[in-house]
Amino acid sequence: MKEPNFEVTMNEYLPLRDVVFNTLRQAILRGELKPGERLMEIQLANKLGVSRTPIREAIRKLELEGLVLMIPRKGAEVARMTEKDMEDVLQIRDALDELAASIACEQISEEELAELRHTMHEFEESTKTGDVKRIAEADVRFHDIIYHATRNVKLENMLNNLREQMYRYRVEYLKDEKNFPILIREHSQIVEGLTAKDKTMLTAAMHKHVMNQATAVKEMIREQEK
Repeated sequence: MKEPNFEVTMNEYLPLRDVVFNTLRQAILRGELKPGERLMEIQLANKLGVSRTPIREAIRKLELEGLVLMIPRKGAEVARMTEKDMEDVLQIRDALDELAASIACEQISEEELAELRHTMHEFEESTKTGDVKRIAEADVRFHDIIYHATRNVKLENMLNNLREQMYRYRVEYLKDEKNFPILIREHSQIVEGLTAKDKTMLTAAMHKHVMNQATAVKEMIREQEK
C-alpha cells in the first residue's frame, strides 16, 4: 500500500474516532483512497498520528456505510461500486436533479443567474488548468447554485448525499479531457434553460447531463472489474 496523500483535520468539538472517520470517509469519496485499496491499520495510524483504536472504529463505521469491505484473512479494503450500485444512485439523482431544476426555474433570482453564469465561466477556465480538484470544485459550485435556488434544504441535502457517493467516480470522469467540451456545452444549455424559464429545455438538459456521466462511469466500472 502506497503512502496515503491526505491529512487529518482535527476538530476540538468531535471525538477523535469521529475525526478519523470523517478523514477516511472523505479520502474514499474524493478518490484519495481508491476502490480495492487495502486499509492497513498500522500505516493509517502512523500517517494520521493516532493509535490503531480510532482507525479500527472508523473502519467499522465505514463498513456500515458500504464504503469499506471486510474480507476474511485479508482485512479491510475500499469497496468497489458495482454497475448496479451506480445505476441505483444515478436513477435517484436523475429524478431529483430534474425536480431541483424544475423548482429552481420558478425560484431562481437574477443575482443567482448572474452567479451561475460566472461559475459556468469559472468551470470553463478551470478545465484549461488540468487541475482535477479545481475542476471538480467548480462543477460542484455550479450545481450548488441551482440546488440552493430551490429554497428546499431537504432536497439540497439529499442531492449532496448522492453527489458524495458518486464523487470518486466523478473525479475519474473529470480526468478525461475529452469530456470537457461536453460538460461546458451541457452547463451552457442548463443556464440557457434557467434564463428562459423553459422547464422542458432545462429538465432535458439536466437529464442528458446525468446520463452522459452514467455512460462514462459505467465504462470505468467495467474496466475496473476486468
